Amino acid sequence: MYIPPKFKITDDEINRGIINRHSFATLFSQHHGLPFATHLPLMLSEDHLSLYGHFARQNPQFEDIAGQNVLAVFHGPHCYISPSWYETNQAVPTWNYVTVHVFGEVELIGNGSELAKHLNDIVLKYEAPDSPYRLDQADSNFIDGMTRGVQGFRIKISKIEGKAKLSQNQPLQRQKRVIEQLEKSPNSDERQIASFMKSNLETRPANPALSE
Repeated sequence: MYIPPKFKITDDEINRGIINRHSFATLFSQHHGLPFATHLPLMLSEDHLSLYGHFARQNPQFEDIAGQNVLAVFHGPHCYISPSWYETNQAVPTWNYVTVHVFGEVELIGNGSELAKHLNDIVLKYEAPDSPYRLDQADSNFIDGMTRGVQGFRIKISKIEGKAKLSQNQPLQRQKRVIEQLEKSPNSDERQIASFMKSNLETRPANPALSE
């Protein structure tokens, strides 16, 4: 990924936070010599060394993915930045966004305890705290049948790249103008970008992860 120094996230904790909050990722690999992508949830392991996921067995991507070095893209918030928010019209529009790329080698996992833990972790993460549903409390025969329809995998992480393009290349007052406009928006992505931008201004230069 092209990352100008101003936009590079250097703090691993921030990268992991983006992965955990925006865990519905796009996984890219090679299938029969051509790029292939699947959109799916990926879970970061407790030791932060691996990502876990699963394919539907009808998905041909898993057939030749074992041993491949793949790319998982975690899409954070993003939004359009209008030059009308600046103090001058001598400017052009741009796009602010946050994203994390994870590289690693794929290992397929069998339908045992490792896959069961992964599937249960997904349910625990996304079900509401007061939800009565628990995967490990569902009928075991039904769950076993459903599990046979998926192929689990882990990605042994070799590299993580984070990028936060948050108008760091603009003057401070212009950044504040952008934040003010985004905070007024009903759009959640725009408000999240405003929050990232505000955090960046509040923590620089102590936090180089999102600073200039």
